[in-house]
Amino acid sequence: MAADMTIIAPADCSTMAEVRAGVDETDRELVALLARRFGYMDAAARIKPAREAVRDEPRKAQVIANARAAAAAAGLPADAIADLWERLVEASIAYELAAFDRR
Repeated sequence: MAADMTIIAPADCSTMAEVRAGVDETDRELVALLARRFGYMDAAARIKPAREAVRDEPRKAQVIANARAAAAAAGLPADAIADLWERLVEASIAYELAAFDRR
């Protein structure tokens, strides 16, 4: 992002440069949030007593259902968000398994 580009609300964008700056900043924020989420996967790997406890299908289903409901409430495409969360949760499980194996 250009140093002089101010991030503005989507509804206030009038140029593609403004849109792209907002998308780029949002992506940086999302990555920061993902870093925090994966930090919780490190904590889970430290806390869980056995490697078999890493994959928890009922919890996975709950997390995806929560994301789907939050998306629907926000007026977003719930199926697309659920698909993203499916991939996110599977990536999180893989990350947690690797973290568990390093401990």
